[in-house]
Amino acid sequence: MLDQQLKNIIQEIRHDFGTPFWLYDESKILKRIESLKQFDVIRYAQKANSNIHILKIMLKNQVCVDSVSLGEIEKATLAGFSNKEGRASSIVYTSDMIDAETIRRVIELNIPINAGSPQMLEQIGRVKEGHSVWLRINPGFGHGHSNKTNTGGINSKHGIWHESLNECYELIEKYKLNLVGLHMHIGSGVDYDHLAMVCDAMVKHAKECPFPIQAISAGGGISVPHTDNEKDIDIEKYFSIWDKARKEIESFYKKKITLEIEPGRLLVSDSGYLVTEIRALKKMGSNNFVITNSGFNDLMRPAMYGSSHKISLIKNKDTKEQTIQSSIIAGSLCESGDVFTQDSLGIPQKVSIPTPQVEDLIVIHNCGAYGASMSSNYNSKLLSPEFLLRKSKYEIIRKKQSFEQLFQLEVDL
Repeated sequence: MLDQQLKNIIQEIRHDFGTPFWLYDESKILKRIESLKQFDVIRYAQKANSNIHILKIMLKNQVCVDSVSLGEIEKATLAGFSNKEGRASSIVYTSDMIDAETIRRVIELNIPINAGSPQMLEQIGRVKEGHSVWLRINPGFGHGHSNKTNTGGINSKHGIWHESLNECYELIEKYKLNLVGLHMHIGSGVDYDHLAMVCDAMVKHAKECPFPIQAISAGGGISVPHTDNEKDIDIEKYFSIWDKARKEIESFYKKKITLEIEPGRLLVSDSGYLVTEIRALKKMGSNNFVITNSGFNDLMRPAMYGSSHKISLIKNKDTKEQTIQSSIIAGSLCESGDVFTQDSLGIPQKVSIPTPQVEDLIVIHNCGAYGASMSSNYNSKLLSPEFLLRKSKYEIIRKKQSFEQLFQLEVDL
């Protein structure tokens, strides 16, 4: 699962910086970007991993970004993104609400908003008539392996309910807003029959729209394999379904319509690894618990979603022992739910690994998305450092947080 060169690099970082740490393989990010070149615009959902150095890779490879907070806007700007005339807006702000501070900044930086509520349109229209906007439509249905990843339907807070679009069109007319396009993201995972329903809904709403839109966005949520039983997405098929919808809209409008895609985890997930060290081994009846020095303060997804991740073990010392042990991989936090191998109900699951020893390394795969970006200081744990693997050499792209930095906002009053 891990080639020898990668193992050597991991051991080198461990020797120089300790554990735990994040490692990203740039070559895998570039491969994913290349796979989406059929789309007119690739817009990275930067919430997946907003490290400035990852954003610079996107910028260098003509990928735009979607920001969901003022902080993400500032990060994207710091990385070099700017909205210049004559090209697809490098930054778009997507949310279901917008505050006064963010309104001032998006106007200053000429950033279109992808509105998830009618109130957003009215609030920005009052400040600046003619601002560019998208409409994020909730078509009345959604998709996802968990309700927490389903962004469509009546149980989702996201998007403008499809029956409320006329209210939005009235606000666009009232404030002379520039409607760039329609956006429809209904959740994570890919079911091609369900995707066809999404595209049909997009065509319907595009034809009913009273304004001459310029673009449509396929949204994101494209899955990547996390286990050996899962298959990679068929990008050609995914594009062809959306391209068919785009062509129907073009035929209706009798002009070119730009087709955007907004992937997050697809671009970065399989590039990332969380490397953590075994510090304790516990026999609990029939269960073998492997306790590491990381936790859901680093990787939240298993505890939050019950997500599965491939697990590798790197021996600290060479051994001829080839025995395999069924183990539950857990973290160091003072929480029963701090288990990396659990199902969606929170029940610990066993994985087969070489018989572990204290100081061996556990490597958790597919951590490039929603790993470091969701990490926290829970239990007063420090944020772990991040490294980028580029052409067989690594460089640090986020330093390990210090205790001084952790306490600074509380003691410097």
